[in-house]
Amino acid sequence: MVERLRAKGFEALFAGGCVRDLLLGREPEDYDVATSARASQVEALFARTVGVGAQFGVIKVLGDAQDTEVATFRTDGEYVDHRHPSEVSFSDAKGDAARRDFTINGMFLDPATDEVTDYVGGRADLEAGRIRAIGDPAARFDEDRLRLLRGVRFAARFGFEIERGTWNSIVDHAETIRDIAWERIGDELVKILREGSARRGFGLLAESGLLEAVLPEVAAMRGVEQSPDHHPEGDVFVHTLLCLEKLDPAAHDVSLALAVLLHDVAKPLTAETGADGRITFYGHCERGADLSRGICRRLRQSGDTTERVSWLIRNHLRHVQAPEMRVATLKRFLGEPWIEALLELVRIDISSGSGDLSTWQFCVERLAAFPREEVRPAPLIRGRDLIDLGYAPGPRFRAFLDEAFDAQLEGAFDDPATARQWLAARHSHTKGPAS
Repeated sequence: MVERLRAKGFEALFAGGCVRDLLLGREPEDYDVATSARASQVEALFARTVGVGAQFGVIKVLGDAQDTEVATFRTDGEYVDHRHPSEVSFSDAKGDAARRDFTINGMFLDPATDEVTDYVGGRADLEAGRIRAIGDPAARFDEDRLRLLRGVRFAARFGFEIERGTWNSIVDHAETIRDIAWERIGDELVKILREGSARRGFGLLAESGLLEAVLPEVAAMRGVEQSPDHHPEGDVFVHTLLCLEKLDPAAHDVSLALAVLLHDVAKPLTAETGADGRITFYGHCERGADLSRGICRRLRQSGDTTERVSWLIRNHLRHVQAPEMRVATLKRFLGEPWIEALLELVRIDISSGSGDLSTWQFCVERLAAFPREEVRPAPLIRGRDLIDLGYAPGPRFRAFLDEAFDAQLEGAFDDPATARQWLAARHSHTKGPAS
């Protein structure tokens, strides 16, 4: 793309995050190209394009392997909505660099020569491990509030420190983060969770005041003490940070990441200290499941993600009773569709606390020992079978079906014929309306 633009007499360079990643020795997730060509000229040069921001000079060029944003060098006018400039003026590379967020994202690279063009001191900050806003930090954050979260995310992701002036401005502007759409906030928080440095990211969010602004329920965990026998590591927030440290972007999806963050979100609301000094949190799983629904909706997560997060939180202590469960109850538990994710949440939770993984180990071993068809079989008795046997539909239908499924899980029968015989013998005296 750069070669084609240059062949037509335009200036063209790699820009932004891809330059940063290349200098860090990382493979960029995508590439951006900055050019002196206007949007219409870019569209004329490439067969497949989408005008994602043509009024700002931004064209997406569609490729076989990946798409690339090609943007005209520009300077921005006043930002009226803390996201978009009211107007833009097309300029040169130096002017374009000055409008960007952080110095490490403000460099250009010539892919033909590997020469870096740096008007903002980004290379020095990259080598020093420093996140610094370009120009006046307050002005950059007034332009786009999302940059407050992005500064924290970059510091966590790369293990960098935030330059003092930039940090002070993040702290000063923290409450204003709510000026932007929750969808943008949610996207950025999920990235912090899933880029491999969630513990440091959420620690910085707490220190800056951003956590209180976007997730007050999580901020409320700070200072909530726990009984040292189960949680020698410290308060609820300390425990949560230790859990976040164990998130693996390659193995853990967004539902599990959010469940790890929110699994103890109701502890501040349910904390009680008994006469013996023991601290309890009765009902925090159930209340946490309900709270998580509202939080996921606020962060504009999908319905499926919201349901999974809520279920994981509601059930994250069920493993404690597993060794005493009846066989049928245990199989029902281990047959839950999201059991693997639940057991991973349990492992992370326990490993960040008491370290006693015995009940988790029991569940893992029994899940492996049971053939899959034993824990998730198709029911051999259904409502149609009850009707065929002379049972009239009624409220007790569900009780009959549950009883039959438990018996099936415990091995009382293993084919439809014997299942019907079992049911007929079991309930011959209850025919008629099942009520």
